[in-house]
Amino acid sequence: SEIFLINFIILTNLLSPFSLYNKISVYRPSRFIKQLTSIIQAVIMTNNDILRRIRYIFDLSDSKMMAIFDQANHEVTRAQISDWLKKDDDPAFQNCDDRLLATFLNGFINYKRGRKEGEQPAPEKHLNNNIILTKLKIALNFKAEDVLETLGLLGYRLSKHELSAFFRKPGHKHFRECKDQVLRNFLKGLQLKFRDE
Repeated sequence: SEIFLINFIILTNLLSPFSLYNKISVYRPSRFIKQLTSIIQAVIMTNNDILRRIRYIFDLSDSKMMAIFDQANHEVTRAQISDWLKKDDDPAFQNCDDRLLATFLNGFINYKRGRKEGEQPAPEKHLNNNIILTKLKIALNFKAEDVLETLGLLGYRLSKHELSAFFRKPGHKHFRECKDQVLRNFLKGLQLKFRDE
């Protein structure tokens, strides 16, 4: 798992006599912390990462990003968009919480598929990769085969049965947690499909 990998990296660096920690932490502890943070960020996907990737994949300008939020009845400013897209170590960086990302994804569904009449779905207070993958699948009008094909662009293979488990409700006996690796590869596949083609 991602947590195991992070712990392994930290433990390896602490115990090795030639480790990054022993070389840097005594004289430059801030550099060690910065490099360790970079490693962790490369392993774990944040909401801001997902927002940045979707923006890049679909070439969304600030105005389009604002319009997508508006599609979900949520007004944001250009400055807010800018701060969410900044690098994590930028002093002006602002965290994109679960409710904000859920709102954006709901708006993205309307942006791509057309807004339905009536009351709009309320954004989730707590997101997970299963919900994010489901919302992207709906927005892009993807069938299971399309998702599998997108993952396959990077050589990542899943069976149809394994994929369907991601879309089950928690508590269902066949429910399966969607790990960061799956979502990361799906987003990379979308980039190959829509941006780098």
